[in-house]
Amino acid sequence: MIQQQTDFAALLKERRSANKFQLGVDIPNEVLDEIFQLVKYAPSAFNLQHAHYLVVKDPALKQRVYEAAGKQYKVQSASAAIVVLGKMDAYKDVARLNEGFLHLGAISKQEFDMTVESVTSFYEGRGETFMREEAIRNANLSAMTFMLAAKDRGWDTCPMIGFDEEALRSALQIPDVYVPALLVTIGKEDTSSQRPRGYRKPVGEFVSYHTLS
Repeated sequence: MIQQQTDFAALLKERRSANKFQLGVDIPNEVLDEIFQLVKYAPSAFNLQHAHYLVVKDPALKQRVYEAAGKQYKVQSASAAIVVLGKMDAYKDVARLNEGFLHLGAISKQEFDMTVESVTSFYEGRGETFMREEAIRNANLSAMTFMLAAKDRGWDTCPMIGFDEEALRSALQIPDVYVPALLVTIGKEDTSSQRPRGYRKPVGEFVSYHTLS
């Protein structure tokens, strides 16, 4: 049975990576805040909300991001360049993020203490490499939510991994506790030379049930 396409299905198909943007288009902070109000509902491991967004609109700073990203035009033409960061020690917020449950009586003090202890030991027991990987995983989950929420409000985006991490850190003074997981440009796409959508594999090529053989 073929179900009718929902608004979300249409949105998902309409969102695509913009390679260049219309010049001189400002994106108000109020609009970005509306998008981020939805982004906060993105999933994260243990609800630790590892993602932090560094929005760069200042021309001088955006120029430095442009240079750190190999001088890709999409950065220069975008209304904003947004660095999606993952916080490596996000697990240290576990008590603060769960204390509301404790005050409401949704969990007991014993359950609260067990949650704090188990999450802390989970991360610290696996070491720095795991913390970095977790920061990136959870930041990218959040970033996908950001791009869909932006498209829902008529803004186009492009996720980028082509940047020099150390140059980006230096340009924006990013502390070591944060991992630059992704760079997302946002604006109004210039469709004057838009290419056709890239080939998408049939479902049977990327989905297996029970075994890969």
